[in-house]
Amino acid sequence: MKVLIPSALHSYTRQAWVQAEGAMVGAVLDDLERQYPGIRLRMIDEQDRMRANMRFFVDGAASFDLARPLRPNDSLKIVQALSGG
Repeated sequence: MKVLIPSALHSYTRQAWVQAEGAMVGAVLDDLERQYPGIRLRMIDEQDRMRANMRFFVDGAASFDLARPLRPNDSLKIVQALSGG
C-alpha cells in the first residue's frame, strides 16, 4: 500500500510516498521499520501507543487504533502536528 510520510521523517525514507505491507496499521508501521530502521519509534512510543504529535489517516479517515484492519487498496497518510509559538 502507499504510505505518505511526513516531511520531518524524510531523512529515513528520502521520499514522501513509500510502499509498505500489512493487514493492520501497526503491521504497516512494522514493515516501515523493517525498511527504514528507527522510523517507528518516531511515530509510536515505548508503550506501543501513537505519539501525541502524530496522526494517521486511512483513506482520509482518522485512525487511532494500531489494530485497525486495512484493505490492499487503502492508503495510509501519516501527518505530524506542528507545535510551538
